[in-house]
Amino acid sequence: MSQSNMVPVVNNGDGDNNENNNVSNNNGGADNTNAGNHSGDQELESGNTSSGNHGEGLRNNQAPPPKKKRYNRHSQIQIQELESFFRECPHPDDNQRNALSVQLGLDPVQVKFWFQNKRTQSKNQQERLENSELRTANNQLKAEHQRLLEAIRQASCPKCGGKTAIGEMCFEEHHLRILNARMTEEIKQLSAKAEKIKTITGKPVMSHPGMSPPIPPPTFEFGMGSDGRDVYGNVGNHSRETTGPADNKPIIMELAVGAMEEFLVMAQVAEPLWMGGLDGTSLALNLDEYTRTFRKGLGPRLNGFRTEASRETGLVAMCPIGIVEMLMDENLWSTMFLGIVGRAKTHEQILADAAGNFTGNLQIMSAEYQVLSPLVSTRDCYFVRYCKQQGEGLWAVVDVSIDHLLPNLHLKCRRRPSGCLIQEIHSGYSKVTWVEHVEVDDSAGRYSIFKHLICTGQAFAANRWVAALVRQCERISSMLATDFQSVDSGDHITLTNHGKMSMLKIAERVARSFFNGLTSSMGSTFSGVAGEDIRVMTMKSVNDLGKPPGIILCAATSFWVPVPPQTVFDYLRDETNRAQWDVLCKGEMMQKIAEVTNGRDNRNCASLLRKVNTCQTKMMIVQETSADPTASFVLYAPVDMKSMEISLHGGGDPDFVALLPYGFAILPDGTGQPGGNEGGSLLTVSFQMLVESGPSGQLSISSVATVENLIRTTVLRIKALFPCQTA
Repeated sequence: MSQSNMVPVVNNGDGDNNENNNVSNNNGGADNTNAGNHSGDQELESGNTSSGNHGEGLRNNQAPPPKKKRYNRHSQIQIQELESFFRECPHPDDNQRNALSVQLGLDPVQVKFWFQNKRTQSKNQQERLENSELRTANNQLKAEHQRLLEAIRQASCPKCGGKTAIGEMCFEEHHLRILNARMTEEIKQLSAKAEKIKTITGKPVMSHPGMSPPIPPPTFEFGMGSDGRDVYGNVGNHSRETTGPADNKPIIMELAVGAMEEFLVMAQVAEPLWMGGLDGTSLALNLDEYTRTFRKGLGPRLNGFRTEASRETGLVAMCPIGIVEMLMDENLWSTMFLGIVGRAKTHEQILADAAGNFTGNLQIMSAEYQVLSPLVSTRDCYFVRYCKQQGEGLWAVVDVSIDHLLPNLHLKCRRRPSGCLIQEIHSGYSKVTWVEHVEVDDSAGRYSIFKHLICTGQAFAANRWVAALVRQCERISSMLATDFQSVDSGDHITLTNHGKMSMLKIAERVARSFFNGLTSSMGSTFSGVAGEDIRVMTMKSVNDLGKPPGIILCAATSFWVPVPPQTVFDYLRDETNRAQWDVLCKGEMMQKIAEVTNGRDNRNCASLLRKVNTCQTKMMIVQETSADPTASFVLYAPVDMKSMEISLHGGGDPDFVALLPYGFAILPDGTGQPGGNEGGSLLTVSFQMLVESGPSGQLSISSVATVENLIRTTVLRIKALFPCQTA
């Protein structure tokens, strides 16, 4: 029988086997430390018992005889029982060990040490097994790693054909290699076609090694969200179509890099490059100094084009990467600047950062810039937008027009290097420096009462862009906040936080729908009524849960009043004055039942209005008021009282509350002077009304006349409220 089945016995001098001795290495085999200690104690006792013998041996100068261990072997039945019990319970308590010792005829200490040794043995076996498995897995990983290294060393780029050099070249260089390989392949294909034509016709094909195929003009396809048509069934001019560039990408990339260099200088250098502007806030460009600083320039200068250039700096409640993301996404960009960007489209993305942080992104875009009036022509631009991180917490986004590369495209507005420099400040804030530099052809522009505002460069100045950005970031911050500032009329309604959030969302929809409708009406046909130029556009609402189904008529016009914009804004937003100018109120007084602030200025808010005599109506009015130093808006939308109450109390989605907005966009007329005359105001009024319910409804001339008469009456009432008007 093997040693693992035996128990060592130490001779303690009386010749008997001590069964309390340690079980050294039986089938259980564990906790050798404890076993050794116990065995040592037994041996010490044996040594003390036979000390006389040892002393005698030492006196005779003889070495003591070695002690021999005798083993008490467990029987096969005992081992089987212990093994069986161990499988069920590896850690028996005292009672279980005592029961086993009685059952098997062993001492309880022997049973204890057997289980200790067995646990150690099992643990060692498990560790050896795990080590073996890990060693095998490690060898497999080493082999796979070596195989991948060998594959990388022998790999070639499938696009450019060159050796791969991961981490050894910048992102732009890699794209340039791909473009070079693609152009080389195209040249080979063209050469093969030319040779084939020469073989067939016998005439050579004229070519030049530096010649590139002509670039087709860009496409301005702007989404309407509805099939906008004027009252005569004609599609407005918003559907102009051309196609985007397919070649000359290296030239565009070189132009974008040059534009970034010029922009960084213009955004960071002060005098003499920049001087004080007309409005007292934005800086105006010194054109002579600009010509001396940038002698080569980017793109040709055209005769007859007027230059507008300004710079403004502001503090924005958004982190830099959030602003960059908004600028590089066409939908977010046009939404953020609703009052300036009418429509926008990304035609092609030339470079994109694989990491997703936008640095090095290069894309071709087109945009339609607007003054909020149907009486003013829009500005169409075709440009490349380039984003680059300039350092830790510092970003730059620049635009530069590329329409001069397209021989068949003749636009009236060209963007010189323009954009914004974004620097991270603290607590989620950013310092934004905006540079706006454009060249405009005014020969075919329709400006009417907006002429002074536009020709002095104030309509699209840098302070206009910064003010709009600051205001929209305030609105976003208020939507994300959990502590809403509000004023409730305790006699009527008390809003929960959910109700306040729903109210802000509905007010945001009112603003977005108002601007979309106003943008649509700019592409329609004039309809003169009582000396007023009114534009009318029809839209068909089908399966839009946010609007009533049927034919919607959108009408807009602009007029001037001889009072400052702030005076007009404060008067129109006051619900107690509403009966004096709002035709739809029919002379009845309105009361404010709730208000939620969405900006630092408490005039920037969403309000809920209702007629004093509530028994006569089932409608409420959602009012959105917003003001910044360059523009202000007073917007309204009648909503069903029952639907509104359900939404405010969490029973419905605020996106499904049907509404049609109307209201006013208020701009300065551009004649004001800092610290002096404040100038007058330019108002644009727009109405959206359901004239035929159901998708199969037909528009009638009487419906158009009703809407035109509604706008004309509103304009005359507001003009009568402010005396001494001259236009």
